[in-house]
Amino acid sequence: MWVREVKRFVRSKSRIVGSLGQPILFLVALGYGLGPVFAKAGQGNYLEFIAPGIIGMSIIFTAIFNGMQVIWDRQFGFLKETMVAPVSRLSIMVGRTLGGATVASLQGVLVLIIAIIAGFRPVSWFGIAPALGIMFFIALLFSALGIMVASKLKDMQGFQLIMNFLVMPLFFLSGALFPLQNVPDALLLVARFDPLTYGVDALRHFLLGSSVFGIVTDISVLVVVTAAFLFMGARFFSQIEV
Repeated sequence: MWVREVKRFVRSKSRIVGSLGQPILFLVALGYGLGPVFAKAGQGNYLEFIAPGIIGMSIIFTAIFNGMQVIWDRQFGFLKETMVAPVSRLSIMVGRTLGGATVASLQGVLVLIIAIIAGFRPVSWFGIAPALGIMFFIALLFSALGIMVASKLKDMQGFQLIMNFLVMPLFFLSGALFPLQNVPDALLLVARFDPLTYGVDALRHFLLGSSVFGIVTDISVLVVVTAAFLFMGARFFSQIEV
Protein backbone atom coordinates (compact mmCIF):
# COMPACT_ATOMS: atom_id res chain seq x y z
CA MET A 1 0.00 0.00 0.00
CA TRP A 2 2.85 2.35 0.89
CA VAL A 3 4.73 1.66 -2.35
CA ARG A 4 1.55 1.88 -4.44
CA GLU A 5 0.76 5.41 -3.21
CA VAL A 6 4.29 6.61 -4.00
CA LYS A 7 4.28 5.03 -7.48
CA ARG A 8 0.87 6.57 -8.20
CA PHE A 9 2.21 10.03 -7.36
CA VAL A 10 5.41 9.62 -9.40
CA ARG A 11 3.43 8.50 -12.48
CA SER A 12 1.13 11.53 -12.22
CA LYS A 13 3.31 14.24 -13.75
CA SER A 14 0.39 16.70 -13.99
CA ARG A 15 -0.30 16.28 -10.27
CA ILE A 16 3.33 17.01 -9.44
CA VAL A 17 3.45 20.14 -11.60
CA GLY A 18 0.05 21.35 -10.41
CA SER A 19 0.86 20.91 -6.74
CA LEU A 20 4.00 23.01 -7.14
CA GLY A 21 2.18 25.98 -8.65
CA GLN A 22 0.80 27.45 -5.43
CA PRO A 23 4.06 27.19 -3.40
CA ILE A 24 6.02 28.83 -6.23
CA LEU A 25 3.43 31.63 -6.43
CA PHE A 26 3.65 32.25 -2.68
CA LEU A 27 7.46 32.19 -2.70
CA VAL A 28 7.81 34.59 -5.62
CA ALA A 29 4.83 36.90 -5.08
CA LEU A 30 5.13 37.21 -1.30
CA GLY A 31 8.85 36.59 -0.90
CA TYR A 32 9.86 39.28 -3.36
CA GLY A 33 6.72 41.41 -3.25
CA LEU A 34 6.64 41.93 0.51
CA GLY A 35 10.39 41.54 1.00
CA PRO A 36 11.18 45.29 1.02
CA VAL A 37 8.39 45.99 3.53
CA PHE A 38 9.59 43.17 5.79
CA ALA A 39 13.18 44.43 5.56
CA LYS A 40 12.18 48.02 6.40
CA ALA A 41 10.44 46.70 9.50
CA GLY A 42 13.80 45.32 10.60
CA GLN A 43 12.76 41.66 10.23
CA GLY A 44 15.38 40.63 7.67
CA ASN A 45 14.87 38.64 4.47
CA TYR A 46 11.19 37.79 4.00
CA LEU A 47 11.88 35.06 1.43
CA GLU A 48 14.00 33.21 3.97
CA PHE A 49 11.37 33.74 6.66
CA ILE A 50 8.43 32.34 4.69
CA ALA A 51 10.31 29.47 3.00
CA PRO A 52 9.78 27.05 5.94
CA GLY A 53 6.12 28.07 6.07
CA ILE A 54 5.63 27.48 2.35
CA ILE A 55 7.30 24.08 2.68
CA GLY A 56 4.83 23.28 5.46
CA MET A 57 1.96 24.50 3.29
CA SER A 58 2.91 22.24 0.38
CA ILE A 59 3.18 19.26 2.74
CA ILE A 60 -0.15 19.82 4.50
CA PHE A 61 -2.08 20.29 1.24
CA THR A 62 -0.69 17.10 -0.28
CA ALA A 63 -0.92 15.03 2.91
CA ILE A 64 -4.39 15.97 4.05
CA PHE A 65 -5.95 15.38 0.63
CA ASN A 66 -4.55 11.85 0.74
CA GLY A 67 -7.84 11.07 2.43
CA MET A 68 -9.68 11.90 -0.81
CA GLN A 69 -8.16 8.76 -2.32
CA VAL A 70 -9.94 6.70 0.34
CA ILE A 71 -13.31 8.14 -0.70
CA TRP A 72 -12.45 7.69 -4.37
CA ASP A 73 -11.55 4.02 -3.85
CA ARG A 74 -14.68 3.58 -1.75
CA GLN A 75 -16.99 4.95 -4.44
CA PHE A 76 -15.50 2.84 -7.23
CA GLY A 77 -15.20 -0.37 -5.26
CA PHE A 78 -11.41 -0.52 -5.03
CA LEU A 79 -11.50 -0.15 -1.26
CA LYS A 80 -13.73 -3.22 -0.95
CA GLU A 81 -11.17 -5.28 -2.86
CA THR A 82 -8.47 -4.04 -0.51
CA MET A 83 -10.53 -4.77 2.59
CA VAL A 84 -11.10 -8.42 1.66
CA ALA A 85 -7.36 -9.02 1.34
CA PRO A 86 -5.81 -11.21 4.07
CA VAL A 87 -4.39 -8.12 5.77
CA SER A 88 -5.67 -6.33 8.86
CA ARG A 89 -7.43 -3.01 8.40
CA LEU A 90 -4.87 -1.46 10.72
CA SER A 91 -2.10 -2.47 8.30
CA ILE A 92 -4.05 -1.02 5.38
CA MET A 93 -4.60 2.28 7.18
CA VAL A 94 -0.97 2.54 8.29
CA GLY A 95 0.20 1.73 4.75
CA ARG A 96 -2.02 4.40 3.24
CA THR A 97 -0.93 6.93 5.85
CA LEU A 98 2.77 6.21 5.34
CA GLY A 99 2.33 6.31 1.57
CA GLY A 100 0.59 9.69 1.73
CA ALA A 101 3.20 11.00 4.17
CA THR A 102 6.05 9.89 1.91
CA VAL A 103 4.48 11.59 -1.10
CA ALA A 104 3.88 14.80 0.87
CA SER A 105 7.46 14.73 2.18
CA LEU A 106 8.78 14.43 -1.38
CA GLN A 107 6.61 17.41 -2.23
CA GLY A 108 8.22 19.34 0.61
CA VAL A 109 11.69 18.43 -0.63
CA LEU A 110 10.83 19.73 -4.11
CA VAL A 111 9.61 23.02 -2.65
CA LEU A 112 12.79 23.27 -0.54
CA ILE A 113 14.89 22.85 -3.69
CA ILE A 114 12.82 25.50 -5.49
CA ALA A 115 13.20 27.85 -2.50
CA ILE A 116 16.99 27.39 -2.58
CA ILE A 117 17.00 28.16 -6.31
CA ALA A 118 14.90 31.27 -5.59
CA GLY A 119 17.49 32.52 -3.10
CA PHE A 120 16.72 30.83 0.23
CA ARG A 121 19.82 29.85 2.19
CA PRO A 122 19.60 27.80 5.40
CA VAL A 123 21.70 29.01 8.30
CA SER A 124 23.49 25.63 8.21
CA TRP A 125 23.36 22.97 5.54
CA PHE A 126 23.63 20.37 8.32
CA GLY A 127 20.17 21.45 9.45
CA ILE A 128 18.57 20.07 6.29
CA ALA A 129 18.75 16.44 7.48
CA PRO A 130 16.74 16.98 10.71
CA ALA A 131 14.44 19.34 8.77
CA LEU A 132 13.58 16.42 6.49
CA GLY A 133 12.56 14.45 9.58
CA ILE A 134 10.27 17.30 10.65
CA MET A 135 8.76 17.36 7.16
CA PHE A 136 7.91 13.68 7.45
CA PHE A 137 6.33 14.21 10.88
CA ILE A 138 4.16 17.02 9.50
CA ALA A 139 3.19 14.86 6.54
CA LEU A 140 2.41 11.86 8.76
CA LEU A 141 0.26 13.97 11.08
CA PHE A 142 -1.91 15.49 8.35
CA SER A 143 -2.05 12.32 6.26
CA ALA A 144 -3.52 10.57 9.29
CA LEU A 145 -5.93 13.48 9.78
CA GLY A 146 -7.08 13.27 6.16
CA ILE A 147 -7.75 9.54 6.37
CA MET A 148 -9.47 9.98 9.74
CA VAL A 149 -11.92 12.49 8.26
CA ALA A 150 -12.36 10.54 5.02
CA SER A 151 -13.25 7.39 6.97
CA LYS A 152 -16.41 9.12 8.21
CA LEU A 153 -17.51 10.54 4.84
CA LYS A 154 -18.92 8.97 1.69
CA ASP A 155 -18.73 11.77 -0.87
CA MET A 156 -15.86 13.92 -2.12
CA GLN A 157 -17.83 17.16 -1.95
CA GLY A 158 -18.24 16.84 1.80
CA PHE A 159 -14.57 15.99 2.22
CA GLN A 160 -13.46 18.98 0.14
CA LEU A 161 -15.68 21.36 2.11
CA ILE A 162 -14.37 20.12 5.46
CA MET A 163 -10.75 20.09 4.33
CA ASN A 164 -10.93 23.59 2.85
CA PHE A 165 -12.48 24.76 6.10
CA LEU A 166 -9.55 23.20 7.99
CA VAL A 167 -6.55 23.64 5.70
CA MET A 168 -6.57 27.38 5.08
CA PRO A 169 -7.04 28.39 8.76
CA LEU A 170 -4.39 25.86 9.80
CA PHE A 171 -1.96 27.39 7.31
CA PHE A 172 -2.65 31.09 7.92
CA LEU A 173 -2.77 30.76 11.72
CA SER A 174 0.48 28.77 11.93
CA GLY A 175 2.74 31.79 11.66
CA ALA A 176 3.91 30.63 8.23
CA LEU A 177 3.52 34.14 6.77
CA PHE A 178 4.10 36.36 9.81
CA PRO A 179 6.20 36.26 12.99
CA LEU A 180 4.35 35.09 16.09
CA GLN A 181 6.36 37.39 18.32
CA ASN A 182 4.44 40.47 19.46
CA VAL A 183 1.14 39.31 17.95
CA PRO A 184 -2.09 39.81 19.96
CA ASP A 185 -2.50 37.31 22.77
CA ALA A 186 -5.74 35.98 21.27
CA LEU A 187 -4.02 35.18 17.97
CA LEU A 188 -1.08 33.55 19.72
CA LEU A 189 -3.49 31.45 21.79
CA VAL A 190 -5.20 30.19 18.62
CA ALA A 191 -1.82 29.50 17.00
CA ARG A 192 -0.82 27.34 19.97
CA PHE A 193 -3.71 24.98 19.16
CA ASP A 194 -2.62 24.66 15.54
CA PRO A 195 -0.32 21.62 15.08
CA LEU A 196 1.18 23.12 11.91
CA THR A 197 2.48 25.99 14.06
CA TYR A 198 4.92 23.63 15.77
CA GLY A 199 5.95 22.02 12.49
CA VAL A 200 6.77 25.37 10.90
CA ASP A 201 8.53 26.50 14.09
CA ALA A 202 10.67 23.34 14.08
CA LEU A 203 11.56 23.87 10.42
CA ARG A 204 12.63 27.42 11.21
CA HIS A 205 14.75 26.13 14.07
CA PHE A 206 16.75 23.80 11.82
CA LEU A 207 16.79 25.95 8.67
CA LEU A 208 17.01 29.46 10.14
CA GLY A 209 18.28 28.91 13.68
CA SER A 210 15.30 30.66 15.28
CA SER A 211 12.34 29.28 17.18
CA VAL A 212 9.39 30.67 19.15
CA PHE A 213 8.42 27.68 21.27
CA GLY A 214 11.69 25.73 21.39
CA ILE A 215 12.58 22.58 19.48
CA VAL A 216 11.76 20.27 22.42
CA THR A 217 8.22 21.64 22.62
CA ASP A 218 7.81 21.52 18.84
CA ILE A 219 8.85 17.88 18.52
CA SER A 220 6.88 16.83 21.61
CA VAL A 221 3.66 18.35 20.27
CA LEU A 222 4.19 16.84 16.81
CA VAL A 223 4.78 13.37 18.27
CA VAL A 224 1.78 13.50 20.61
CA VAL A 225 -0.66 14.90 18.02
CA THR A 226 0.58 12.50 15.33
CA ALA A 227 0.10 9.54 17.67
CA ALA A 228 -3.42 10.76 18.54
CA PHE A 229 -4.43 11.16 14.88
CA LEU A 230 -2.96 7.79 13.97
CA PHE A 231 -4.93 6.15 16.79
CA MET A 232 -8.21 7.86 15.87
CA GLY A 233 -7.60 7.32 12.16
CA ALA A 234 -7.02 3.60 12.69
CA ARG A 235 -10.15 3.38 14.82
CA PHE A 236 -12.35 5.20 12.29
CA PHE A 237 -10.86 3.31 9.34
CA SER A 238 -11.55 -0.03 11.00
CA GLN A 239 -15.24 0.95 11.20
CA ILE A 240 -15.64 1.68 7.48
CA GLU A 241 -18.51 -0.20 5.90
CA VAL A 242 -17.87 -1.15 2.30
